[in-house]
Amino acid sequence: MSGKWKIAAVSIASIVLITVNLYLIEKKESKVERTVFVENWTKVKKDTISDTIQTNGVIKPVEEYDIYFDAKKNDFKKFLVKEGDAITAGSSLFEYTTTELDALKADLEAEKTAAEGEMAGIEEYIGKLRSYQGTVTSEPETAIDESVEKNLNIDITTSSSDLIRSNIEQEMYKQELEKNRLNEKVKMLDAKLSSIEEQSSAIETTSEADGVVKNINKNLNNPIISIVSTNMAIEGDFSEEEMKKAEVGMTIKASSSDSKKALKGTIGRIHSYPAEEPSLKKDNRFPFQALIKPEGEETEPLLVGSKVNLTVITNEKAGVPSIPIEAVQYQKQPYIYKLTNKGHVDKHYITKGLKAEGKQEIIKGPSVGDVILLEQNAAVKDHSYFITPIQFEKVKAGTYKKFTSREKVRYLLLGILEK
Repeated sequence: MSGKWKIAAVSIASIVLITVNLYLIEKKESKVERTVFVENWTKVKKDTISDTIQTNGVIKPVEEYDIYFDAKKNDFKKFLVKEGDAITAGSSLFEYTTTELDALKADLEAEKTAAEGEMAGIEEYIGKLRSYQGTVTSEPETAIDESVEKNLNIDITTSSSDLIRSNIEQEMYKQELEKNRLNEKVKMLDAKLSSIEEQSSAIETTSEADGVVKNINKNLNNPIISIVSTNMAIEGDFSEEEMKKAEVGMTIKASSSDSKKALKGTIGRIHSYPAEEPSLKKDNRFPFQALIKPEGEETEPLLVGSKVNLTVITNEKAGVPSIPIEAVQYQKQPYIYKLTNKGHVDKHYITKGLKAEGKQEIIKGPSVGDVILLEQNAAVKDHSYFITPIQFEKVKAGTYKKFTSREKVRYLLLGILEK
């Protein structure tokens, strides 16, 4: 009999359960009618959102310097470097002789003679000033040199002796400054003349910057030598759409199969004119150069010509409330559904911010940590009740065993009758 009573009890309980649920479902304005099944949800997270341009580039030297040679006025002698040589600023590149060397020397000597002549004239003039200064009295009657009177720019017949002496002092100071300037010029000319004497057999052209000799034109066609810098950059080109977003100074990140570390830097230059003549038959591409930021002495050398995958960060916001783009729905304005602790699905209008990488920034709306509906669900209505599937992986038999008999009955009834 005990077995039959158990079967009867289970049958009665099943009938009651089915009857209660059918009643709740069929009842007008029943809360069950407005209950939605929520399978996918997520939380509002504090995240970093980056709007980027994805493109390609190639490793090239930052700059290239061209060295020219005037074969009409000079006679080439020999190269002093080879292609591939690493050089520093001041390194000798090639030697040549010039037929203009003597003419240059004569010009410098003439310039030096003229400067020395000016210095002699200034010394004579300063002597006249000193001589007149010593004769000035309260009632000046001493005759004055015409050049002195003209340069003092005062009327000596009406001016006081103090004013005359003051003007003489100023004129002497001005002439001493001019004399010192000419003296420095003479010293500079002497140095140049001395250098010409030393280079009477050959003149050397030197490099103005550090770098590597890229090319030597042995036919002496210009540029006779090309030098590239040792600092590397990334070169590529933007499409017309990318040009609307890209700006000089934007941060870049690059990866290459030739480098273990990611490269970082900034956009250094963007050409406003296309790489090729504009045409209706093809898209315009605009060249750019990204400067690579060095990361200490341990930075591995970059191979010229290496291809890189380049990310240009056009906009970035860190630590902002973020949700997946697919969680946002639209009516007259964007909104999302928030899952409340009381079991409701509530509509919340939001103010959107930056959207990128599948993420949407929320400027105004739910806070970080709030749970929101992830998928688009036409059955959802504002302030609906929701149910979610059991996450069996989180159900532990050990936890169930800890419940008392009363708690087990209570939770069972809650599951059957709660709202």
